[in-house]
Amino acid sequence: MEALASDDRVLKLQREFKAAPDMVFAAWIEPEQIAQWFGPEGMSVPRKEIDARVGGKWLTTMRGADGAERIVSGVYREIDRPRRLVFTWAWHNDGKRGHETEVTVEFRAKGEGTLMTLTQRTFAESRDRDMHQMGWSSSFNDLARFLGG
Repeated sequence: MEALASDDRVLKLQREFKAAPDMVFAAWIEPEQIAQWFGPEGMSVPRKEIDARVGGKWLTTMRGADGAERIVSGVYREIDRPRRLVFTWAWHNDGKRGHETEVTVEFRAKGEGTLMTLTQRTFAESRDRDMHQMGWSSSFNDLARFLGG
């Protein structure tokens, strides 16, 4: 995993996967696949609502080992399978959506695998970016295991 952040409110990560771009892309938009990897390691995804079309909404609930749940949702802005996915992201706090960021995920064939680049912007504070860097990095470990390496 390589962090490429150039701005304290922008997160940019790259990760290689041993799966074709279409397979990696599908893991982002198919509910049963999202449930296998989404969220930091050790989290489960008991609720996933995915309307994978431009303008469609998505929502997931992530549950930790302690039973605590975190809800995040957004809207798909761009779906260009298997090259690019753009969606909004906001955590729910006390029933209200918080600060919204935009996530862009790009998938590029590299050998027999995929180089995936995630860019998330614009965080309210740099510490929010740092927390997401840890969360995404952990999630991508689960994604690598789900995809078979």
